[in-house]
Amino acid sequence: MNLDNKTVIITGGGQGLGRAMAISFAKSGANLALVDLNEDLLRETIELVKQNGTAKTRAEFYLANISVEAEVESTFKQINDDFDGFDCLINNAGILRDNMFVKAKNGVVTEKMSLSDFQAVIDVNLTGVFLCGREAAIHMIESGNKGVIINMSSISRGGNIGQTNYAAAKAGVVAMTTTWARELGRHGIRVGAIAPGVTRTPMTDSMKPEMRDRLEKMKPVGRLGEADEIAHTAKYIFENDFFTGRIIEIDGGLSM
Repeated sequence: MNLDNKTVIITGGGQGLGRAMAISFAKSGANLALVDLNEDLLRETIELVKQNGTAKTRAEFYLANISVEAEVESTFKQINDDFDGFDCLINNAGILRDNMFVKAKNGVVTEKMSLSDFQAVIDVNLTGVFLCGREAAIHMIESGNKGVIINMSSISRGGNIGQTNYAAAKAGVVAMTTTWARELGRHGIRVGAIAPGVTRTPMTDSMKPEMRDRLEKMKPVGRLGEADEIAHTAKYIFENDFFTGRIIEIDGGLSM
């Protein structure tokens, strides 16, 4: 499917991978509907999209908490009305609340992951994906659009120290991806997922140099991923009409 004049929704579109994907898709002629909670960052992304897009690129932003059902329902209806339908959803929004499941020393428990930190990550990274995916599918089916849903998982879905909440959510995203592909294929909707490794963003740039060096040395390619490389993968999923129900790991060979 060609991206030219197609409308793409990106959650978490204010910064990081969401911003990189928005700019990349705009360069290919897509229109963008960006969803986030930070208006200042969204406005910055919109300007970058307009600077990098084609003469006819259209970009709008929407403030919404994707873990709140009513907000998701109203936001997707508004986007559908504003753009007269849409062709793709990229479920990109996510948060981290890393901590050990239980931390102990000399047989004494000193710390544990709080329920609030567990639930916050599940709410955004799993429930939010469910809500946005559901509403996208509803509007695609009712409008007759043969659309694409792209979910962002992670190589952490297989389990990672200090990320009980994050790993559980990202594993759930993979399960939803394959389930939706089977259910929605009859309506002409394809569903895929991307499982990135550590990718260079403002967050990784703020790491201690020794930690970043250690991560780079762990990868066969000897460096972190770039946000543009993740964006390229998302474009591949959208443009390849034979791709559905699969997860692409793009991690520099870390999980080999």
